[in-house]
Amino acid sequence: MALSQAAAAVESLIGHGGEATTEQNLSNPAKDAAKYADPSGEKMKALVWNGKNSVKLVETFKPAKIEATDVIVKVTGSTICGSDLHLLHGAIVEMQKGDILGHEFCGVVDSVGPNISKVKPGDRVVCSFQIACGSCMYCKRKLSSQCEKTNDNTIENIMYGGRTAGMLGYSHFTGGYAGGQAEYVRVAYGDVNLLKLPDDVPDEKGLYLSDVLSTSWNAVVDTGVKEGDVVAIWGAGPIGQMCAEMSFMNGARRVIIIDGGPGAWRLDFVKSKLPKVETIDFTNLPKGETVTSTLKKMEHGGPDVAIECVAGEYAKGWAHYFELALGMETDTSEIINEMITSVKNFGRCGVTGVYAGFTNHFNIGSLMERGIRLIGNGQAPVHLYWEDLLKKIQDGSLEPLHMVTHRIDLSEMEELYKRFDAREKGIQKVFVQTKFSAPPCPGAPKLTKFGTS
Repeated sequence: MALSQAAAAVESLIGHGGEATTEQNLSNPAKDAAKYADPSGEKMKALVWNGKNSVKLVETFKPAKIEATDVIVKVTGSTICGSDLHLLHGAIVEMQKGDILGHEFCGVVDSVGPNISKVKPGDRVVCSFQIACGSCMYCKRKLSSQCEKTNDNTIENIMYGGRTAGMLGYSHFTGGYAGGQAEYVRVAYGDVNLLKLPDDVPDEKGLYLSDVLSTSWNAVVDTGVKEGDVVAIWGAGPIGQMCAEMSFMNGARRVIIIDGGPGAWRLDFVKSKLPKVETIDFTNLPKGETVTSTLKKMEHGGPDVAIECVAGEYAKGWAHYFELALGMETDTSEIINEMITSVKNFGRCGVTGVYAGFTNHFNIGSLMERGIRLIGNGQAPVHLYWEDLLKKIQDGSLEPLHMVTHRIDLSEMEELYKRFDAREKGIQKVFVQTKFSAPPCPGAPKLTKFGTS
């Protein structure tokens, strides 16, 4: 059963919305912006979901503080993430037209609620893409992605046997929070979900603590990359690139990245930043060879670790293509199966790309018979890692600018979504500026206007 069908079935049984476990209603979709508008009546620009395969830059109201723990942030930098494409394509349920997109952003504190004590107006901050309450069982362990109080979606709870935390700009399936591809954002539990950026960390580096750096680090450490391991990474996008760099940081002996098709150019891009990386273009293999057979030839028994940084939306074979199109599954198992058959016996496979629901043809026999560890890396608990990763940026052991290729203005986000979705050559990670942004820091890309050099 497809995710959309499952969602409909659950709603018919329990009613839309279901049981409420959050402490407050934290939803703020753009279409209800007037209801949550700042008393000043100030307007802002924001990118909204406009239906399947369509986004639109609109003028809407600056958000107001609703709860005493809210913080309003002036956005100085945001970005587009591969997981935003799943929203664009309608692969994540409970998107509503007018929802403001974007789960990665940094900015300057504009105003704070009366119960805020850790940040003040004028502070430079980066926001976790998850909304954590700071007080539940998971939050006390800094497992912010699994907060028990900030997402009351009953469909997710029944489907998964538990909920994730609420997430900014990522559908009503994860709480309905307005996102950061905008000029202002309301951040719930601001003392918990905002991290101050020191003066020696510019926005172009600090921004990526919101998601991509923590997600990549979690994939590496959660899958157990250790000294001497051989690591294979599926996907040469920003997450795959950072996973490669971080695998070497964690002692990996070899790192092999697999990509192909429209994204094959990224293999050369990553290799230009990390010459030690080895690559496989799955669209250019010798006749009769597969990714699995190639990896087995490159390393006796295959790699020790496989990390998935692509997602289950993209079918390679006709069977999955038609099953996805007909709603018979939401995610293809092809890459997961490829990972399972590629690693050594007792190897470890970590899943970081977004998988939303159900898949067919899963190779459970190989998993069981060969002792493979399949690890759902989940939504990375940003709060567990971001302070240590900030220190790595400060001491120079981690350089986020390695993955940043472009800087654009918020006004060009509609075009960026088209180009990013097409995996246009040369576009890796993009810094999106607003009218509040500072000039580019040393080493960062200068402003690009699409269609010009």
